[in-house]
Amino acid sequence: MNERTKAVIILSGGLDSTTCMGLAQAEDRELFPITFNYGQRHVIELECAKKVAAYYGVVERLKLVELPFLKDIGGSALTDETIEVPRDELQTDRIPVTYVPGRNLLFLSLAGAYAETIGATELWIGVNALDYSGYPDCRPEFIASMETVLAQALKMGVEGKPVVIRAPLIHWTKAEIIKHGLVVNVPYELTTSCYVGKEQPCGHCDSCLLRMKGFEMAGMIDPLLLS
Repeated sequence: MNERTKAVIILSGGLDSTTCMGLAQAEDRELFPITFNYGQRHVIELECAKKVAAYYGVVERLKLVELPFLKDIGGSALTDETIEVPRDELQTDRIPVTYVPGRNLLFLSLAGAYAETIGATELWIGVNALDYSGYPDCRPEFIASMETVLAQALKMGVEGKPVVIRAPLIHWTKAEIIKHGLVVNVPYELTTSCYVGKEQPCGHCDSCLLRMKGFEMAGMIDPLLLS
């Protein structure tokens, strides 16, 4: 019997990262989720990450990493409560204030280190470059660069077995993400998207607006609105 590929899944408890979890399971990956407490104001996502990990039967493997210094650095509406989360607008002409400087750079670096310690050969991350956000650390160029960096920085890469970064959602619209997720039974009722930490979508922040638009375009009702 062939050994299953081990995959580290960066799991925030949000819609995109949970879709990654479902897609990885559909490819018969052995799942090793990792989540980060970086001082975000919407800590409900950590609870959702646990629920999602439990749904996939790997809650005992969920690795929680504390990164409190990102709150100390600030510079984002998600880590600095003096910066207001935008309401009722999807910014398209500039990087929004919900961008967290260095977040995915750190996430992938630490997830790569974790992958090496457990012998995982893949990192899955739910970044998306198509829908509005313009976050610099969600672009294909960044993902390709990080894959190169990890290949040079980690022992496994130097020894000829570099970790592969999987970012399957990167060119999909939110509606396409949801449709692909529903095919593999992603539990969207366990996820959160709200930047202000509401259990149900607030309907006003950027993330909730995108989520609402995605379900509408997919012709589906958000299960969070049915609970």
